[in-house]
Amino acid sequence: MANYIDIKNSYDILWQSTIQTGNFNATSGKGYFINTTSAAITMTLPSSPSSGDFVAVKDYARTFGTNKLIIDPNGGKIQGDPANSALDQNGDTAVLVYIDSTKGWLYTQENTVTPVSNAEYVVASGGTETTCGDYKIHTFNSSGTFTVTSAGNCAGSNTVDYMVIAGGAAGGTYYGGGGGGAGGFRESVPVPGAWSASPKANPGGALPVSVTAYPVTVGGGGSPRPSSAGNYAPGDAGSPSIFSTITSAGGGGGNCVNNPFTGAGAGGSGGGTFGSNNPVCAGGSGNSPPTSPPQGNPGGTMRAPVPEPGKIGSGGGGATAAGALGGGAAPLGGPGAGGAGATTSITGSSVSYAGGGGGGGVPGLNNRGLGGTGGGGNGGPGSPSTAGTPGSTNTGGGGGGGGGAPSSSGAGGSGKVVIRYKFQN
Repeated sequence: MANYIDIKNSYDILWQSTIQTGNFNATSGKGYFINTTSAAITMTLPSSPSSGDFVAVKDYARTFGTNKLIIDPNGGKIQGDPANSALDQNGDTAVLVYIDSTKGWLYTQENTVTPVSNAEYVVASGGTETTCGDYKIHTFNSSGTFTVTSAGNCAGSNTVDYMVIAGGAAGGTYYGGGGGGAGGFRESVPVPGAWSASPKANPGGALPVSVTAYPVTVGGGGSPRPSSAGNYAPGDAGSPSIFSTITSAGGGGGNCVNNPFTGAGAGGSGGGTFGSNNPVCAGGSGNSPPTSPPQGNPGGTMRAPVPEPGKIGSGGGGATAAGALGGGAAPLGGPGAGGAGATTSITGSSVSYAGGGGGGGVPGLNNRGLGGTGGGGNGGPGSPSTAGTPGSTNTGGGGGGGGGAPSSSGAGGSGKVVIRYKFQN
């Protein structure tokens, strides 16, 4: 049915020749042509109306369906409701008549009038933007800026969920290198990886935001360390990732043969070590510096002394599990696997991140430790001498330890930052 007002048989409406293109205050007895082509417009009704006062409106450009007309009762009521109302269908026309303090303003012609709450939502930009239902997701695979232009309110949204993963570490070089530790994994949930699409499943974890530009730092993975005879190098650590008040620590580097005194590196998750003739051969500590809940786990440790050929690499720690111990005692076992990462659905699909790197093998043994689920690189087999596999890009996975002699380690995987919030109802 066509939208119209029979002015002669209804009200003596004084239609205004000036088209309204921004927020305005209405006057009783007047009609307004309203153009919402550029943005939504709020019309505020008279503050002290008398019974029989009326205001008329018409969608000038037929754009209410894109940018609605919001009608503010100005402390009164519209059809008995103190909340705003809205016209949100193209071509809408309406007349509002003030009746009394109980019902306030009533629509005498109701063309798809929609009551709305006072909900406001976070509006922001930055990274790669996608949506999942009523949620917007910003994914940063490299450093950038998350810019908030509206902070929303509690009736809509005024907080954001996050996942912040640091860069994973490289594994140890030469042979039997320990796997690199995964980058720290921090998320706005009580248990790492347990994010749910339901806001009620994430109690107290989300961050409040304000209208400002938030720098986002995505940490790089530790660089691979080449190896040659006599050059025994532990793995480089990963770099931290940062969003707002949340910092995830880079993974700890894997240790290497003949470098037992320093142990493997500490970090978000710790690096794995290797079998040694020296009693100091500890895996690197995880969750360093400490966070609650923990951002990672320790790397695998081996007891000493270990006879040849038992100097086999242990796995680097992952987000949800420690790195496995490499076999060094009789009977000889294999290299240790990297610790498992965390699986999350914050991006709208289930993905694993922050797995530890696998330990490397030794000459004469064609075996290796597998990387942890979530991007951890495999250790290099011992025969033939093989480099460790890099951690996967943008997972925070640790690099695999070098296998055989000489061989280089695998690089750590770069980190990732994901920000998610409700943007509509």
